[in-house]
Amino acid sequence: MKPQNFYKTIVQSIYEGVYLVDTDRRIIFWNKGAERMSGYTAEEVIGRYCYDNILNHIDEDGNHLCENGCYLCETIKDAQVRDMCVYLHHKEGYRVPVSARSIPIYEEGKVIGAVEVFEDDTINRQMLKTLEDLKYLALNDELTGLANRRYIDTFLDSKANEYRTLGIPFGIAFIDIDHFRHFNNQYGHDMGDEVLKMVAKTFRSMVRNVDLTGRWGGEEFLIVFVGAEQESLYAIAEKIRSMVERSSVTKDGNTLNVTVSIGITDYRHEDTVDSALKRADNLLYDAKSAGRNKVVAG
Repeated sequence: MKPQNFYKTIVQSIYEGVYLVDTDRRIIFWNKGAERMSGYTAEEVIGRYCYDNILNHIDEDGNHLCENGCYLCETIKDAQVRDMCVYLHHKEGYRVPVSARSIPIYEEGKVIGAVEVFEDDTINRQMLKTLEDLKYLALNDELTGLANRRYIDTFLDSKANEYRTLGIPFGIAFIDIDHFRHFNNQYGHDMGDEVLKMVAKTFRSMVRNVDLTGRWGGEEFLIVFVGAEQESLYAIAEKIRSMVERSSVTKDGNTLNVTVSIGITDYRHEDTVDSALKRADNLLYDAKSAGRNKVVAG
């Protein structure tokens, strides 16, 4: 067997898709793996040009790489190996995510073309998505999408450490929906869930990206205000209370409103996370004892 035939047999037998182009980007070889992943046979593509948009590669943003940004073309120009994650166009019309590598081909020290090796990346991307989903579920409340208690605890520990080492202040607000059990009994748990989601969205719209809004449990929420000084905390909490009071959900054409009570405090030199949380919780109790729909700071 001639060496070139030997190598061709090996390349034909590997699972990955492999195709070769000359310096004009004309396809001169197309293996069985490329046929399997693209749906195109070697007879259909050999002799055609990769810019004929056979595979019609696009990136994550939908840019057509064969028309502008062809990595095979760039590899032919500068002889650099490139790795890409792209979506090829299957003959049947759907997109296939692939991991691709372009490699220059030399003859007597001169680049005479390039080879692309690509493999189906569907499983890897599905695994990554599953991991991201699991991470989200581990750190976020399923109903509201806010941080869950596990995430809140971790965040508070990190902010307390930053306060001790860097002096970055932060405040803690404990928030409770007033008469929520009565609301649930009167209108049902489905409407109760809608209220929880409405209140959560209101909180989220009122805070900065650096702050953390979480669901502590049931109808209790907690917000951590990063970098906030003591004198500004009451004003922030009062604005949140007012916005919730002016928000609503609708049932059978009726507008339903709820209010919240808030206890808010700043983290102090003598504090631990537990002591600061306990103080905010006590202040929340004071707000409820004072008639609800109030902010108490301390």
